[in-house]
Amino acid sequence: MQAITLMVQGTTSDAGKSALVTGLCRYYKRQGELVAPFKPQNMALNSAVTLDGGEIGRAQAVQARACGISPHTDMNPVLLKPNSDKTAQVIIQGRALKNLGAKAYHAYKQEVMPAILESFQRLQRQYRRIIVEGAGSPAEINLRQGDVANMGFAEAVDCPVILVADIDRGGVFAHLVGTLELLSQSEQQRIIGFVINRFRGDIAILQPGLDWLEQRTGKPVLGVLPFLHDLYLESEDSVVVAQPETEADVFKIVVPRVPRMSNHTDFDVLRLNTGVDIQFCKEPALMKQADLLILPGSKSVRDDLAWLRENGWESAILRHLRYGGKLIGICGGYQMLGSLIHDPHGVEGHPGTSQGFGLLEMQTTLSNDKQLKQVAGRLLMADAEVKGYEIHAGISQGQALLNPLIKLESGEMEGSMSEDQQILGTYMHGVFDCPEACSSLLQWAEAKSIQPIDLEALSEEGIELMASTVKQYMNMPLLEEKCRAFTAGKKKAP
Repeated sequence: MQAITLMVQGTTSDAGKSALVTGLCRYYKRQGELVAPFKPQNMALNSAVTLDGGEIGRAQAVQARACGISPHTDMNPVLLKPNSDKTAQVIIQGRALKNLGAKAYHAYKQEVMPAILESFQRLQRQYRRIIVEGAGSPAEINLRQGDVANMGFAEAVDCPVILVADIDRGGVFAHLVGTLELLSQSEQQRIIGFVINRFRGDIAILQPGLDWLEQRTGKPVLGVLPFLHDLYLESEDSVVVAQPETEADVFKIVVPRVPRMSNHTDFDVLRLNTGVDIQFCKEPALMKQADLLILPGSKSVRDDLAWLRENGWESAILRHLRYGGKLIGICGGYQMLGSLIHDPHGVEGHPGTSQGFGLLEMQTTLSNDKQLKQVAGRLLMADAEVKGYEIHAGISQGQALLNPLIKLESGEMEGSMSEDQQILGTYMHGVFDCPEACSSLLQWAEAKSIQPIDLEALSEEGIELMASTVKQYMNMPLLEEKCRAFTAGKKKAP
């Protein structure tokens, strides 16, 4: 029997597509169904490593967890990781193929559609239901030709679509009606209903608008989801730039907000801790307040290293260390701590070599072969459990690696610690996620009385909350009726 497929598209980016797909996945799992997530094309710097050693968007990894299954590269066959405002690395079925400019990729999209359909068809054979997430808005006129992310995919596989809009932004009815009007007739016919997201207030006040929308379009409002203040789901794109001043005894962390920051979820467990004030900032003016400085991962390490220098961060880092502050480099930030970064093949930009900050005695050479793996082990400094994943193009060598930070389960040593124990570096993303490891690292940085957070439990709570919200606030019997009717071909959406 063919899998029942439903696609969730949004009127804008960040309308709530990822969260709604996550909630629907867990809802159907609760019903005992074998369900899987799918996103034809994703653009994000925040990616995850799958068990089959590939790379996908983190949202699909979270959605796989909501389904109770392991993430697989078929769940996000095309991932675009921006190198700059105009170019991106193209990853097909988990493997990086090439770097393309926006115009070149637009022409290349016809080449990726077969891979998208191949992955989707494999999922269809394995699962009973597939929940598909769109990207951005389906009404981007300039991107309609050759579209693979939204209606282009929906038309190719002939699946129904629900359209979600964020009422918290304002103009929700204009978003929904305007998006619908800009679609072709066949695309309009596959919209089976609307979902309004992040509503605050009395639903009775909104009801006249809902009645008008249904009368105007002939399509039902399938749900009005409330604004969930306590919802935690990993985000692919948004970064908290700065937070308000807090009490003097709160532990202060500063992360330079480099232009090509990747895998910012490394900091979620710190951001969520009330005993920590973590600030992402472009200027080093706040450095005098920092107890700990963390250099984050980067999609273009040499470019972000140059940006740090141009914006005064090198002198700020050295001053921070002179005054006894602690410093951690993660992935690309770890590479920056060495003496040299070589990119002979132009993997992340123009070929060449850049001088690092020279704080660890090592050099890094970038290659076309990415290191993609899930890893676990023990922090050597405290014998604490640590686990995460590696996504990097560089191989580091040098004396600094003789004083490692982590012993992996494989027996390999990873990362490094400076001789004076003031600086740590690691390729492991998620190094703070295990409560044991987080406590040990913060104690090393001289934080006092920090209560560790169980991020895995918090993420599970977020998934459960989203599923319960879907159950309570969406008309699931009506959605099911329309999905099955559309899939059976008995009738099209009005």
